[in-house]
Amino acid sequence: MTELFSEIDDELRREQLKKIWDRYSIHIIIAVVLIVAAAGGWRLYQHFETQKAEEAGKAFQSALALTDPAQAEAAFEKIAASKARGYSMLARLQVAGEAVKQDPKKAIAAYDVIANDGSLDAPVREIARIRAANLMLDTASYDEIEKRLQGDATGTNTFRHSAREVLALSAWRANNVEAARRWIDMIGNDPQSPATLRRRAEALGALLPTAAKS
Repeated sequence: MTELFSEIDDELRREQLKKIWDRYSIHIIIAVVLIVAAAGGWRLYQHFETQKAEEAGKAFQSALALTDPAQAEAAFEKIAASKARGYSMLARLQVAGEAVKQDPKKAIAAYDVIANDGSLDAPVREIARIRAANLMLDTASYDEIEKRLQGDATGTNTFRHSAREVLALSAWRANNVEAARRWIDMIGNDPQSPATLRRRAEALGALLPTAAKS
């Protein structure tokens, strides 16, 4: 009797599965096809992205070897436009760097565009702000430099040490001894400040009036 019930139960399950298949088979087939297509498409996308990155990497190395600033800038602009993963961002920074050799104002504008691009990672935007501010040391007031870099120089920002150094230099050039000392002290008191930067800060501190030293 148990075997009979088991056989009936199996038959009912098969009949239910058949009804489900008859009713939803087309939907199941479409779903499977879509899943397979999506997986295949993703692998294809990854392949093309990897290929693009490899090509951009080779082009980036070739551009670095160029000695003519105009040619190098054009080469990096082409890489930046390619949207290749990683290299596009590096190329944008290089374009700005190459522009320094021809027109610092153009370079500052290029760095500002990068700094204001919310799609980029925060450390990249920090680098752009610091490089732009460094180019402005001879022409911009301390207040303007501080406005640009104060946020980057505080907390645990990746390039806070470099931002503090630029701020200290700007304050020193502006004869703002109090501000210069403050930034120099921040560099000296941060255990993560690079040794070379710490030495430069100490050298700058030695130039400050004795009465202003803590």
